[in-house]
Amino acid sequence: MYAMTTADAALPALAPAPVWARRAAHAVALCAVPSGLWRIAMASGVYVGYSDQVLRDVFDIPGWGIAYVVGLSVLAEVAALFPLLLVGDRWRPLRPRALATVAWTASGLLVLVALWQLLVAFTVESRTYISSDTALTVWWFAFAPLFAIPALMTAVTWSYAKRLGRRASGRATPPGAGGQGL
Repeated sequence: MYAMTTADAALPALAPAPVWARRAAHAVALCAVPSGLWRIAMASGVYVGYSDQVLRDVFDIPGWGIAYVVGLSVLAEVAALFPLLLVGDRWRPLRPRALATVAWTASGLLVLVALWQLLVAFTVESRTYISSDTALTVWWFAFAPLFAIPALMTAVTWSYAKRLGRRASGRATPPGAGGQGL
C-alpha cells in the first residue's frame, strides 16, 4: 500500500488570470513588434534615417550588424512573450514561486532598462546619427511602445503573484469555474 505524503499531495489549482492581466500580457508582446520591424527594415536596407556611412561605421551594416539587428529583434520578441506564461492556464510550472521570482526580477530590470534608454534617447549623442526630423519621428513611434512594457510586465507579475498567494492559502478557483481561456 502506498502512503501519500505532503510532497505527493496535489497543490490547489491556480485561479484563472483576470481578463485585464491576459490583455496586458498580450500587449507586452505587441509592444515589441514596431521596434523589431524598424530594426529589420534597417537591416534590409530600407532608409530609416541613418546615412550609409553611419550604417557601416556604427552598426556594421552591411556585415555582421545585420545578424545582430535581426537577432536582437527576434530575441526581444521572444522575451516579450514571457508574460504569456504568467497568464496561461494550459500548463503548470514545476516551481511556480521560482517563476514569480524570475518575473519580479524581470520587471525590475525592465524598469531600469527603460530609465536608462530614456536617458540615452535624450542625449545629444543619440540624436546626431538620425539625419531628418521625419526619420526621428518614425523612430519615436517605433520605440515608444517599449516604454509601456515595464508597467505592463509589473501588472501581469503582480496578478500572477496574487493568484499564487491565493493558491498557497487554498482559496483558488477550481479549473473551469471562472475566467476565460486563451
